[in-house]
Amino acid sequence: MGLIGLTTEELSELVAKHKAPSYRGKQLSHWIYRRYASDFNEMSDLPADLRSDIHQEYTINPIHISACVKSSDGVVKYLFEMGDGERIESVYLPYPDRVSICVSTQAGCPMRCAFCATGSEGLSRNLTAGEIVGQALALQRERPDRRISHVVYMGMGEPLLNYDATLKSVRLLINEVGFSARHITLSTVGVPDGIRKLSRENAPVTLALSLHAPNDQLRARLIPTAMKWRLAEILQACREYFDATGRNLTFEYLLLQGVNDSPEHAESLATLLEGLPGNVNLIPYNPVKVDQTFRRPNTKGIQAFREVLERRGRVVTQRMERGGGISAACGQLRRHAFEAQQPEISAAPER
Repeated sequence: MGLIGLTTEELSELVAKHKAPSYRGKQLSHWIYRRYASDFNEMSDLPADLRSDIHQEYTINPIHISACVKSSDGVVKYLFEMGDGERIESVYLPYPDRVSICVSTQAGCPMRCAFCATGSEGLSRNLTAGEIVGQALALQRERPDRRISHVVYMGMGEPLLNYDATLKSVRLLINEVGFSARHITLSTVGVPDGIRKLSRENAPVTLALSLHAPNDQLRARLIPTAMKWRLAEILQACREYFDATGRNLTFEYLLLQGVNDSPEHAESLATLLEGLPGNVNLIPYNPVKVDQTFRRPNTKGIQAFREVLERRGRVVTQRMERGGGISAACGQLRRHAFEAQQPEISAAPER
């Protein structure tokens, strides 16, 4: 079990069990969440016997880096391994004015998006809050030259289907690590009950809806399991989130050539989102090896789609493309690592 994932209060209760004063819990929290300690020997102001006792029961971080690949533009993709051997991915994204990281909330994903490498493999299990926060702390320790300022929950998994651990991890990032809630973005394919619950929490993070289609029929093709919730219900929950938090939403829209990228699709999307504040973030497709074949729109097609939305009064952004040469799309590094472990199987000789 890892200490990361416990609040300062929980750490104080832990040290009390070892007959130590509660302020030792605050010291322990400071070493873990503010100084990114990965070894008990670093905690020089804690008594050696207390460190030894805790070390017998706990590790510090419940996950560890098992591989990484680096891109020429500075993006680094990390593969983490957890205690049970499950693997997850995180991405380090440096920009001139900030450093963002993309973290996972599940090992695998149950949503089975047709265009996603992670979704094609299904769900293994939920992550704990410590395994989610552990990604951020491990990456900060790995890259001490710049402070990580933004966290996006856009890695493997559907955060709102792992609600309790996701919310606790958000609170840990805000209250223990020191992130601004406004620099945390949570991406969901649209789980209405989860969105409504989140709107009642005192954690005004940015909500990003992975929309990808302007109607239920097309969305059913792209995100089959999401059809438990129709767009009307999802967008009503988004309105409630805005009303409760005052936070504009981001509507993520993956552009797939010949599937959802026509000017008519753009018109339908603009109509669908009328009255909902927030920008549309266009994401040109990054090819992955999955069962279905999708293609990336050309520059002219992307621009035409964007112009329709802007003419209809919608603020449009386009995701800056980073790390394409290192399989930065979610799930690809994990898949490559799995395939590399498989024994080579020779074809049986013909009879």
